[in-house]
Amino acid sequence: AGPRALLCGLLATVTAATVAEGGRALPQLSDDIPFRVNWPGTEFSLPTTGVLYKEDNYIIMTTVDKEKYKCILPLIASGSEEEEKDYKGPTPGELLEPLFKQSSCSYRIESYWTYEVCHGKHIRQYHEEKETGQKINIQEYYLGNMMIKNPLSQPGLSEIPTKNIEGQMTPYYPVEMGNGTPCSLRQNLPRSSTVMYICHPEAKHEILSVAEVTTCEYEVVILTPLLCSHPKYRFRASPVNDIFCQSLPGSPLKPRNLELLEKQQEMLKMPFRRVKEEETHSAKEERFSSIHKPVAVGSHQLLTVGTTHISKLTDEQLIKEFLSGSYCFHGGVGWWKYEFCYGKYVHQYHEDKESGKTSVVVGTWSKEEHMEWARKNAARTYSLREDGTQTVRMVSHFYGNGDVCDLTDKPRQVTVKLKCKESDSPHAVTIYMLEPHSCQYILGVESPVICKILDTADEFGLLSVPS
Repeated sequence: AGPRALLCGLLATVTAATVAEGGRALPQLSDDIPFRVNWPGTEFSLPTTGVLYKEDNYIIMTTVDKEKYKCILPLIASGSEEEEKDYKGPTPGELLEPLFKQSSCSYRIESYWTYEVCHGKHIRQYHEEKETGQKINIQEYYLGNMMIKNPLSQPGLSEIPTKNIEGQMTPYYPVEMGNGTPCSLRQNLPRSSTVMYICHPEAKHEILSVAEVTTCEYEVVILTPLLCSHPKYRFRASPVNDIFCQSLPGSPLKPRNLELLEKQQEMLKMPFRRVKEEETHSAKEERFSSIHKPVAVGSHQLLTVGTTHISKLTDEQLIKEFLSGSYCFHGGVGWWKYEFCYGKYVHQYHEDKESGKTSVVVGTWSKEEHMEWARKNAARTYSLREDGTQTVRMVSHFYGNGDVCDLTDKPRQVTVKLKCKESDSPHAVTIYMLEPHSCQYILGVESPVICKILDTADEFGLLSVPS
């Protein structure tokens, strides 16, 4: 709580303070905007990209030990406000019109359901199963149909709604779709959805998430580059705003009490770091090309999801390296990324040009602890094949002894769920993280690589190289 308390104290002071030079009041700070305090010393240059800084936008901080710091604050009111006022370009509805005129559809494939959004027409959720005799049985629901002729001719929104995506309040353009398949749980009322279009400059109209917010009412988030030319919907890339605190003559680079607290916290973590983070990865690993996007929060528990393509090793060699823990899977988007090394550890990490790599041990492997866990929990789950035989659908492994959690004062722990997921790319990996309880996580790992080894799982869910 030490550094956090110091930061809270700093922000409280900032909120109440006025700038020493100009004497004007600072804008009220909001919980929606995350901050980080840096202690760069006297010799440093202010960033020229991202959030705007001005030399005269500062306050003088004095600690209880009479240490003095000049803290330069970011100008949170971004320079785009004037641009937004003067904007005379197309409305968001007009910007999205090409997508609706093309009659294009977007798809999201999940472990059971496939979601189909045909823009301006309908949203469908379906599952296809081959029955005996190759007859295809389709189970489907329409989550919404377009009821008005032109969905984009909605009246202009005076207040642009926002949604929390990866901890950032993101503006979106809503399109309401109703008249879906009747819902038996709600007296046969039709299902309905809100489709939220958000700007992402590199997107191709992907479905970012589908969430059932109340029974038979859904929220669908679509990433599109079409909205990005509108300043009010623009993608803002900075997740954290830095406050730079330079020490004044006679004061140390960083407050002594803060240094002491950080050392104490590091010492507390040490007993739980049983496995050291490997400095180098397999030399055969290529730099993975990322196809992941920031993920929407269907509920507050879903932290992140990401997909990467891993190197094109031969299947057999890849399986051996994965099972030995020398080949690790990576995924995740936004601030935190995830590294999963089978039989070794789960890490979450953040890489920063200035401060290097910040890493948190979410869980480390102990075969004995996992076997104890597996005696009380299902380590294997099954599905039925067409011929009536069982096949392993998923295995779950327990990784305990992570870094100590501030909220619980206990080590973090994670249940890793390995699932088979067929893909056009045999080496695709999807990783997502859930946090059902504070610092107790579920890491979902899905890949065609896993499909090849699930049936080797023993009673404890432990996998081996297929014979």
